Amino acid sequence: MAEAAPQHLELPWGLLELCALLGPPRDSLRGPEQGAQKKGAKSPPSLAPEVLSVFVPPFVSKEDSAAAAAGASSGTLGKAKRRSFRRKRDRPRAEPGRGPRGAEPEDASIPDGVDLLALPQLCFPGGVRVASEPEEDRVHFLVLTDVCGNRTHGVVAQYYRPLHDKHCFYNGKTQWEASGPSGGAAGCFVPFAVCVVSRFPYYNALKDCLSCLLTHLKLCKDFEVDNHIKDFAAKLSLIPSPPPGPLHLVFNMKPLQIVFPSRADPESPLVDLDLHLPLLCFRPEKVLQILTCLLTERRLVFFSSSWALLTLVAECFMAFLHPLQWQHTFVPILSRQMLDFVMAPTSFLMGCHLDHFAEVSKEADGLILINIDTGSITSSNSEDADVPDIPLLAAQTFIQSIQSLQLHHELHLAHLCASTDLNEGRASRRAWQHRLNCQIQQISLQLLVSIFREVKNHLNYEHRVFNSEEFLKTRAPGDQQFYKQVLETYMFHAFLKARLSRRMDAFAQMELHTQSEEDRINGTLLSPRRPTIEKMASRKSTLLQAAPRRKVVSMPDLQVIAVPELLPRNSSLRKIHTADGGGSHAAVSLALQPTYTFKIPEVHFPLLAQCVQVFYEDCVAQLSKAMVSLAPENSVLLARYFYLRGLVQLMQGRLLGALLDFQSLYKTDVHIFPADLVQRTVESLSGPERTQAERMPELRRLISEVMDKPVDAPKADDRVKNFELPKTHLQLDDFVKRVQESGVVKDTGVIHRLFEALTVGQQKQIDPETFREFYNCWKEAEAEAQEVSLPLSALEHLDKNECVYKLSSSVKTSLGVGKIAMTQKRLFLLTEGRPGYVEIATFRDMEEVRSTTVAFLLLRIPTLKIKTASKKEVFEANLKTECDLWHLMVKEMWAGKKLADEHKDPQYVQQALTHVLLMDAVVGTLQSPGAIYAASKLSHFDKLRSEMPMVVPKTTSETLKHKINPSAGETAPRAVDVLLYTPGHLDPAEKVEDAHPKLWCALNGGKVVVFDASSWTIHQHCFKVGNSKLNCMVMVEQSQVWVGSEDSVIYIINVHSMSCHKQLTDHRASVTGLVVQDGAPSAVYSCSADGTVLAWNVSSLRVTSRFQVPGDGLSSITLYRDRLWCCAGNSIVVMTANGFLRQELKIDEGFKDRSAFLAFQLLHEQEQLWAACSRYDSIYVWSLEDLARPPQRVCLRDCSAITCMIRVKQQIWVGGTGLSQGRPKGKIYVIDAERRTVEKELVAHADTVKTLCSAEDRYVLSGSGCEEGKIAIWKVE
Repeated sequence: MAEAAPQHLELPWGLLELCALLGPPRDSLRGPEQGAQKKGAKSPPSLAPEVLSVFVPPFVSKEDSAAAAAGASSGTLGKAKRRSFRRKRDRPRAEPGRGPRGAEPEDASIPDGVDLLALPQLCFPGGVRVASEPEEDRVHFLVLTDVCGNRTHGVVAQYYRPLHDKHCFYNGKTQWEASGPSGGAAGCFVPFAVCVVSRFPYYNALKDCLSCLLTHLKLCKDFEVDNHIKDFAAKLSLIPSPPPGPLHLVFNMKPLQIVFPSRADPESPLVDLDLHLPLLCFRPEKVLQILTCLLTERRLVFFSSSWALLTLVAECFMAFLHPLQWQHTFVPILSRQMLDFVMAPTSFLMGCHLDHFAEVSKEADGLILINIDTGSITSSNSEDADVPDIPLLAAQTFIQSIQSLQLHHELHLAHLCASTDLNEGRASRRAWQHRLNCQIQQISLQLLVSIFREVKNHLNYEHRVFNSEEFLKTRAPGDQQFYKQVLETYMFHAFLKARLSRRMDAFAQMELHTQSEEDRINGTLLSPRRPTIEKMASRKSTLLQAAPRRKVVSMPDLQVIAVPELLPRNSSLRKIHTADGGGSHAAVSLALQPTYTFKIPEVHFPLLAQCVQVFYEDCVAQLSKAMVSLAPENSVLLARYFYLRGLVQLMQGRLLGALLDFQSLYKTDVHIFPADLVQRTVESLSGPERTQAERMPELRRLISEVMDKPVDAPKADDRVKNFELPKTHLQLDDFVKRVQESGVVKDTGVIHRLFEALTVGQQKQIDPETFREFYNCWKEAEAEAQEVSLPLSALEHLDKNECVYKLSSSVKTSLGVGKIAMTQKRLFLLTEGRPGYVEIATFRDMEEVRSTTVAFLLLRIPTLKIKTASKKEVFEANLKTECDLWHLMVKEMWAGKKLADEHKDPQYVQQALTHVLLMDAVVGTLQSPGAIYAASKLSHFDKLRSEMPMVVPKTTSETLKHKINPSAGETAPRAVDVLLYTPGHLDPAEKVEDAHPKLWCALNGGKVVVFDASSWTIHQHCFKVGNSKLNCMVMVEQSQVWVGSEDSVIYIINVHSMSCHKQLTDHRASVTGLVVQDGAPSAVYSCSADGTVLAWNVSSLRVTSRFQVPGDGLSSITLYRDRLWCCAGNSIVVMTANGFLRQELKIDEGFKDRSAFLAFQLLHEQEQLWAACSRYDSIYVWSLEDLARPPQRVCLRDCSAITCMIRVKQQIWVGGTGLSQGRPKGKIYVIDAERRTVEKELVAHADTVKTLCSAEDRYVLSGSGCEEGKIAIWKVE
């Protein structure tokens, strides 16, 4: 028999917090009744409402639970007695003939956030008036906030009942005699209200529930009302809150089927209202103005003649802001007695009845007054409020998207037959509304992304700095006021915190989804921001067309600082002029995720403990049945069933069963795993239960995860800092930090060279004035480059991704007079007079660059000479005072390009560009005779080529195809621990661009970067997979990537959503190997360093077998002929899939002591085993026919260590460390498997080769250690 759940274990179970009945007090009813008898009474009297009854869960007493536990085989709720109360002087008597209702009622503690004194005013915000005729039932909605800012939500249903002569509303006693033959007070109807308070904003669902309740209340006698409301509240208290995801709950409230939707994910708001309501009340331009007022945190007051619309419209705007959150007071309904709240000096959003519009507008200044009924927005001041406009391009896109939506359900129904089933028609309406809600959420999210996309360009993640000043400089002049006001808000500050924490919320996902190809390229080639030729051309065409299309032109690109104003802009609440034919932009393309429903069992009455237990048993049975019938691949739905069944079992007191469900949930979707609840459950286990749990391996690991996991130490300072120039002298470490914060450059090595340049001949510290001058020079050069305007003839000759990084003053050259321009690829001359383009040279084509002087009269003029391979004539430019600087810059770019070509690594060019621009800034900062010498400290690549010429071997150069840098944007390189190539698959769940082949890179510290292998651009920036080193990766069923970690966890990444919501925690030591066994169902074998091998069912994620491998230090496994070959320290062990030992190869006496197998490969055709051993520079080959025969040896010349090896076609590729030109380098040895000779010796990296992987046997990819941190792509022949 299960024990009752401990009282101190608070469970996140039911939707109901409180249910209350409100109305006029008893004593006040005699007056209206008598007044109704008087002839000529015209104006019905007004009454003061009060709380008549309150019902608070749970609704089963302790005594009933104990009795049920003693007499039933299943556990019961061990909670306090029912908590409901009435006014003590009016306690009712039990109705005759009705079963026992439990213990005597008692006063209950009211949930936090519910003020019973204020509740009557909110439930009757317009007051209580006795009506002479029955009025329609009506509903409105409340938002209640406690002192900590936590919100609860209320739904209020008002209805009218006639005053009867035989029964008082309260306790069944006759309060007055019959007043006439009819037996009632003619023409006297009293309003009452039922209020349901929940932690969740289930506005539509609770409205439907109350509608069902009112149908019963109208048919019952007065003294039965309390019982009906209590039964109703008891039902709601048993309905669980659905977990985030696609599973919605359905409950039969009779006559309606009530649907309780779930939130899309744990970070998303719960939406159970019609988000298109504001779009029916306001034009899109007005919606934007209201959003602007919210983003700038104004004092807003909504007005309407409908109390219901006040809350619904306000909540819609809160949803439009997601993931930004309103941080201030939110009271969408103010009663007449609360109107003085609008005098508050801080930001707020409140709502009032339209009758109070004139009063509020006169009494308070600086309010934004929003009339929902007329769709108008005004200010309480005589003048327009200083509310800026949303950036024009974002506004126009939003308006066009909104105009393309279908907002009227009647138009959707026009071609459909009428539904004859009530619930079927409601389901169709919900589906239509769900799709429309998703479209509106996407449009509003796109608006926010368009407004704030470029914020990330001015963030420093390492030091949590936002450079607001530089961000504002990049905004168009007409948008400056908007951004200045937004940047000062609490909302934006919280947004910055999320960005700096790299939170993958809805904003980040939309930003990634809408990222341009240029942004993806910039993610791999980090260089100072400059407008590309493509953007320049786009800007020119925009300016050429601006005059005839002045009213419909879009804003120029926001990266440009100086742009002409194309539209008149001011700071008033004005209409935004949109382009004609706004429907040119189609509605948001949206692939709706499928949703599912689970029907909650019926609740039987009377509500005794046994009935509650039956309800829980039915829930468990139906959930278990649904899980059995579920398709194996539908793990998303399975996780929600585990979550719900775990909650039900907690309510039953079956703590061990609940923990087993939560353990399965942890494997299936850790994203919704209730860690705090599980921790509290473990703490509440009794001694015998804890002992029993510790005996179960799966629960022992779960308990260890939630109880023994160290609490993350809070950051010393997680606030967002605004960049400020230093005020004291800076040592090297402080200088590195300040430069990184400024956004000038992140690479620590480059900053060290900059420090040397700025301190040449001085004490090794930077004074504040020098730093300020340097920073200003850098930013001025950046601004000048933004303003560069090239003639069309120049744009035609340049590649679209080229940028102008440096422009000289007007000089005389051998090609004419003009300005010399430098891009990342070439030098060219912008001729004066008639603007034209003359190419000087590409950096790849240069043969010699030197600085000299030429005689002119009595002067020697400094001249730059450039000799190229394609031209006989030497280019000369009389650069005068600029000559030495240009000489340094051109040579550095030339050297960077040479190194980039030799090493097939474009990062050299990007770093050379950074050096060049830093040289320019250093010369501008120092402005002294020694400035050129100081700038030469940044000629890193030029010195590298001249002082330490390192020729890339011909074989290496011919085999190497490309290099990429997964650590781009980091302050220092990270080691590439594991590489995995996955071929492209066009899956219906993927976008076309997501179906490209991918390269998965596991970096040191548990970070994973994903490249698009068709273009070698970043597909997914770094996301965390734990905090430990990652050891292995494998693709499973084309939809998952399994990652084994040092922390003994297997992380499962969904390749469609690029998210990691599943974790397998059955290993007890570092996971070192993964291998997939194809078949139906497919299986995965994993091994850990302690010798454990686990076999996993991919569909259920359950361990199907477990065995131990003899040996020490199991480092890898592979499948060959249905046998598992395990690399275990000083032996290679062959095991069956069931764990039986079949063969074992040990290192014999001829090897050195403490030598161990590092890696091995099996060659099926040759029946050979190739293996590498520690402390040896050779590969050893055994015959599979006789492992006892001594191996053959393949010697690797100049090899000092072997780290990895793979098989590609008939070759063995071996990675490690070796000598090249007398220096240790990362080397790859390519061995012909048939001849057993080394075909190629490739100098791969500056650091050791850490990992190798094959890409369809066409390419091999190698990853290097933390000194270089790059990935090389090699051609396979």
